[in-house]
Amino acid sequence: MKKLFILLAAFAVGSSLYAQETYENAKLMNGDLNGTAKYVGMGGAMDALGADITTMSTNPAGMGLFRHSMASLSFGFVSQNGGNTNAGGNKTNMSFDQAGFVYSKRTRSNSFLNIGFNYRKSKNFDYLLNAAGALNNASQNKLSYQKLRNGYLYEVNGAGNIDLKHPYVTCNQLDAVFTNSLFTAAGDGNYYYYPANEYLLDRTHEGYIGEYAFNISGNIKDRVYLGLTVGLHDVNYRHFGLYTEYFDANPENIQGLTVADDREISGTGVDMKFGIIVRPVETSPFRFGFSVATPTFYDLTTSNYTTISDGTTTIPTQEAYDFRLNTPWKFNFSLGHTIGKYVALGAGWEIADYSAADTRVNDGGFYNWYWDEYDESSYSDREMNRHTEQTLKCVHTLKLGMEVKPTDNLSLRAGYNYVSPMYKKSGYKDGTLESEGSYYSSATDYTNWESTNRFTCGIGYNIGKLSMDLAYQYSTTQGQLTPFMSYYDDVDPAENNVADAVKVKNDRHQLLFTLGYHF
Repeated sequence: MKKLFILLAAFAVGSSLYAQETYENAKLMNGDLNGTAKYVGMGGAMDALGADITTMSTNPAGMGLFRHSMASLSFGFVSQNGGNTNAGGNKTNMSFDQAGFVYSKRTRSNSFLNIGFNYRKSKNFDYLLNAAGALNNASQNKLSYQKLRNGYLYEVNGAGNIDLKHPYVTCNQLDAVFTNSLFTAAGDGNYYYYPANEYLLDRTHEGYIGEYAFNISGNIKDRVYLGLTVGLHDVNYRHFGLYTEYFDANPENIQGLTVADDREISGTGVDMKFGIIVRPVETSPFRFGFSVATPTFYDLTTSNYTTISDGTTTIPTQEAYDFRLNTPWKFNFSLGHTIGKYVALGAGWEIADYSAADTRVNDGGFYNWYWDEYDESSYSDREMNRHTEQTLKCVHTLKLGMEVKPTDNLSLRAGYNYVSPMYKKSGYKDGTLESEGSYYSSATDYTNWESTNRFTCGIGYNIGKLSMDLAYQYSTTQGQLTPFMSYYDDVDPAENNVADAVKVKNDRHQLLFTLGYHF
């Protein structure tokens, strides 16, 4: 145990630069289909149709189609199919999803200038993840053993003290605990590990990303619509997980180990969006739209408290640090058309290359003597960004929607989304990168999620200036979870440490209600 404390102290002194890891970053970059019930009910395919408050976050020009001021409030429930609550959490949670207004001012006979604000929950993290599988003599601690054996961690010098092996630490927090509390050096100088036969993983994810959008928009002669949105993003994420490995028979009679991992990520981000909608033919309601969103520039803090227990002894490890993340640019193309006053059709295509995300290291900054203030600075983590490029890919989102109005007061809606996979099938969480993002990781599992399909429907009813809208959304995604990266020994196949991926899924139901008032 003395070696453990010496090692952790060495890490605390030697590690002053911080970054984050690809799979943790990916959770923050993609968003949900959420907003008003009308927007959700039409599958989000309103970026060219406009006149919905949610469009200020997708195509800001859509706000230019408002002819009256209005305010709206949205809330509902999100429920998960399957999943257990062994690690806490609930399958069904109430959610406050949207609140905003737009003030519309006529500037000429057929031109308007609109100003709006909207809060939207762009990401809901509530999710229970459960997985189990065979290990066939592989184990999480065997991976740490192999990293030690192949020189990725550190070395013990002739005096029995620990020296860092690399200028960048290539182990994670679990490696440090495993190496010093489990492995024992026999008389031959070798290290040993505990193989396992199966594992069980339970994790609860909670929290949200809230977007506060400020929009200005307008139109030119009711033919060209322009919009600009500035977005502020509030990140509140937490997960708590229990990962247990059940060991094969061993001389120490250790039945297994449980890793309890509690991690939080919080912080803020800012971005800008520009949009345009054009109605090319004066006598036709058909229109097309285009918008572009800058990267969201995140300034974040993450912290964890993690323990490893064999049932009798519990060893803790914990860290906290700041880092930065720049998400990729997003481009949105859309079409919209109305038939009389009774049918509206919308389609959209969004593209974002997540492999281009920029994980950044805070280098401590400098004191600005001229302005008498402390300026933070950062630089790209090239090693982690290279891993992101090899793991994530360009994502395409297709949005289709339709609204039918049997009467002036009643609206029926339906929509569909297809979101292509963000992760490459060959992607994995690499714990040997010469990046601080690897060291500060406290979990070795990763999930390569596949495509997402969303099916929506909704109904709306107007009573004078009051509007009431209800939407239902079913979202389904499957993925492949692996408890730790694989290791293959070219010399001795018996030293291979491979855990097969198991299927997991995220099936979610959302019921959303919006109350609006036009004035």
